Amino acid sequence: MLKDILSYGLGTLTAFAVVAALVFVFIRDVTQKKHSVLRNYPIIGRFRYFFEQLGEYFRQYFFAGDRDEMPFDRATRGWVYRLAKNEGGVIGFGSTYDLNHAGALVFVNDAFPVLDEDRLPTPSLLLGDGYCKQPFEAKSIVNISGMSFGAISEPAVRALSRGAAVAGCWMDTGEGGLSPYHLEGGCDIIMQIGTAKYGVRDSQGNLSEERLRELSKSVKAFEIKLSQGAKPGKGGVLPGKKVTPEIAQIRGIPEGRDSISPNRHRDIANMNELVEKIAWMREITGRPVGVKTAVGGWRFMNEMADVVHRRGLEFAPDFLVIDGGEGGSGAAPQALADHMGLSIKEALPRVIDALLESGLRERVRVVASGKIVNAARAAWALSVGADFVNTARGFMFSLGCIQALRCHQNTCPTGVTTHNKRLQRALVVEEKYLRVANYANNMNREIDMIAHSCGVRHARELKREHVRIVQAGGQSIALNMLYPYPEPKAKMKVA
Repeated sequence: MLKDILSYGLGTLTAFAVVAALVFVFIRDVTQKKHSVLRNYPIIGRFRYFFEQLGEYFRQYFFAGDRDEMPFDRATRGWVYRLAKNEGGVIGFGSTYDLNHAGALVFVNDAFPVLDEDRLPTPSLLLGDGYCKQPFEAKSIVNISGMSFGAISEPAVRALSRGAAVAGCWMDTGEGGLSPYHLEGGCDIIMQIGTAKYGVRDSQGNLSEERLRELSKSVKAFEIKLSQGAKPGKGGVLPGKKVTPEIAQIRGIPEGRDSISPNRHRDIANMNELVEKIAWMREITGRPVGVKTAVGGWRFMNEMADVVHRRGLEFAPDFLVIDGGEGGSGAAPQALADHMGLSIKEALPRVIDALLESGLRERVRVVASGKIVNAARAAWALSVGADFVNTARGFMFSLGCIQALRCHQNTCPTGVTTHNKRLQRALVVEEKYLRVANYANNMNREIDMIAHSCGVRHARELKREHVRIVQAGGQSIALNMLYPYPEPKAKMKVA
């Protein structure tokens, strides 16, 4: 009897608490002034915001087709996951890739593809050969693009470093500075210098010659970042909730406050100052020095070519990393992410053509970046004229990223972009570094497979005539007709 009374009393109390909570929410909704829906539809209107928040996740798994999603569709993500797990990229019953949509890639198969015994290994290339004391031999076509420690987590950096060492590809630090975790795996490191000079700044925030000399003992090359595809015209954005004491110490910034880089280097205001900085850094470090930038038209490359012609080849960058407007693995203002900078599809041919016209193509290596996560897109970049491919989000997928779109909120459910230790448990370095290596190796392997099918012995022999691009009417056109090889206007003798 007592038990029944207590149970009844507890139930009544619970019901009263629920009713009181609903009354409180009702009053709060009808009196607040920010949300119109809630003023007219208290309590019930909250379901609208709930489903709006969950909508992108429901569409991703239940409603969108395999080729419908953005920024990466389910078919592409699944392909990366299989490569990272070493499960192969084989499918059955035909492709879901629409060969009739504008922009579709079609490679020109050769009637007599290259036999196994006639294939050649894809040769490595030297960066800075003849212009610096310690040129960098880059072996892998596919490499890890810049992702800062801060934007991604400690276990993510550690797994990438170890995986890159196994695969023989380089790892770009991103603009957040060089951490011990980048060096843990013993891979080739390219040190990116962003507009805030994180990791290479003195106490006043200026570029430190002493720090550059020290870093040159650990890294293979330096990369001056002018802009990136996610936010050309604006510096890096790291929300304060992700600025931990360790990250603040590495970057030399206050803990817990938003880390927003200047929108350009304060000591580089024009092309003359840029090439002078390149030559100065190369001289004091003995390492190759390159530039990363998004491209908005012809002006950047034309100005660079003119200045280098006037001042000499020693002022040219050893490499250019060209990021498309569709790039970006971290936080960015939507207005810039959506509308600023040319797509890599248009930017890369413009850069290669400008180098060919100016006679600088032999001097400057070119790295293509910007949503290049599969072998077909990488092979297209090589056909256009790139020497290497950088990818950030491809390697994020190899780490287990599920495209939750929470990179800027510190709540990444797979531990890739969060500094929450509980969430980081999801990313087991001893498992994921192997997937990083598998993805890089299998990407290189599949790029070579495309090349052999086109009748060339290795991927660096791919040319524009090996690719066709589907146009709006459904007909394809050869890439060398869409972007004809330009005639050199000038020729500079390479030292």
